[in-house]
Amino acid sequence: MAGAFIGVVRETGRAEVHVIGAGAVNQAMKAIAIARGYLETSGLDLVCVPSFTELTIDGNVRTALRLVVESRPVG
Repeated sequence: MAGAFIGVVRETGRAEVHVIGAGAVNQAMKAIAIARGYLETSGLDLVCVPSFTELTIDGNVRTALRLVVESRPVG
C-alpha cells in the first residue's frame, strides 16, 4: 500500500483512499507513514487530511474514513 501511495503521489501530487474499520485504518496510516519516509528523501513531505464519508456497499450505507494524502515541498 505504501508503494501505491508513493507512485500516485509522485505522478499526480495527491492520493485518496477510503477505509472502513480499525484494521484498515491502521494499515492505511502505517502505509502513509512509510511512504512519507521514502518521499522525504526526494524532497517531498506528505500531509494527510482525514474526513468522514458514506459508501454504499452491497446496498448498505457504511461510514468510512476518507484519507486525502497530498505532497508539499520539505521545509
